[in-house]
Amino acid sequence: MSYSQRRKVTNSIIFIVLSIGAIAMIAPLLWMLSTSLKEKQDVFALPPVWIPEVFQFGKYKEIWEAGPLLSGIKNSLIVALSVTVVGTFTSSLAAFAFAKLRFPHKNKLFLALLASMMIPYPTVMIPQFMMFSKLGWVDTLLPLIVPGLFGNVIMIFFLRQYLLSVPDAIIEAAKIDGSSYFRLYSSITFPLIKPAVAAQLILWFMGIWNDYLAPIIYLNSPEKQTLQLVIANFNATYAIQTDYPLIMAASIVALLPVLIIFLIFQKQIIESVAISGVKG
Repeated sequence: MSYSQRRKVTNSIIFIVLSIGAIAMIAPLLWMLSTSLKEKQDVFALPPVWIPEVFQFGKYKEIWEAGPLLSGIKNSLIVALSVTVVGTFTSSLAAFAFAKLRFPHKNKLFLALLASMMIPYPTVMIPQFMMFSKLGWVDTLLPLIVPGLFGNVIMIFFLRQYLLSVPDAIIEAAKIDGSSYFRLYSSITFPLIKPAVAAQLILWFMGIWNDYLAPIIYLNSPEKQTLQLVIANFNATYAIQTDYPLIMAASIVALLPVLIIFLIFQKQIIESVAISGVKG
C-alpha cells in the first residue's frame, strides 16, 4: 500500500471515529429538542420517536406562565454581565501588574493567588455564607456579584502568561515617552491581549450562566432566583406530572444564550486553548 493510500485510510478511520463521537455528544441535545416538540405520551413511545408527526410548540408558550422564567433570565443576565464586564477589567489589570510591573514580593503574591485555587469551595462555603448573612445580603444577588467584581484567578493566570510573550521593550519605550501606568495598560497592553480577553470573558460568562451551587445557597425568593434554579424547580414540579416536554422546552430556552455565544465566538474559545501553551 502506497503512502497516499495509507494516508487516505488513516484519515477515513479518524473521520469515522470523530463522527461517532460527535453523534454521541449531539444526540442528547437533539433528543431534548425533539422532546420539547412532542406530546407527553410520545416521550415514552417504543421505539423512540425522534421526529414527531406533528410539532407541538405550545410548551414554549406555556413555560412563561408555568414559572418565573423571565425573571430568572433577567437575574442571570444581571449577574453574568456585571461580573464578567467588571471582573474582566480588574483581572486584566492584575495580570498586567503581575506580568509587566516591578513591585516587592510580586512572585510570592502571585503564587499565593494561585494557591487559593487549590482550596475547595465547600471549605469556604459556610464561612462565606455567614459573612454575607451578617451583611444582610442573603436572598439578594449581591453574594453572586460582588466577589466576582474583584477578578477571576484563572483569568489572571491566563492573561499573565499571555502577557509574558509581549516584549518588554514596548512597555519601556512607552515609559520613556512619559506614559502613565494606566495608559500603558489601556493604550498598549489591552489591545495586544484583546483576543485572549475575549475568549476568557466568553468562557467565564458560560460558567456563571450555568452556575447552580452558589445561587441555591443564597437565593430563596422565586423572583430573585437565577435561571438555573428556575429550571431545577421546573424539573422538581413537572417531572412528577411526567410533563417532560415542558421541562425540555424550558431547558432549550436556558441553553439558547450560551449556544448562541458559543457559535458566534467559537473561534476565540478554540484559540484560548491553543495560545495558552504558545509563546512568542
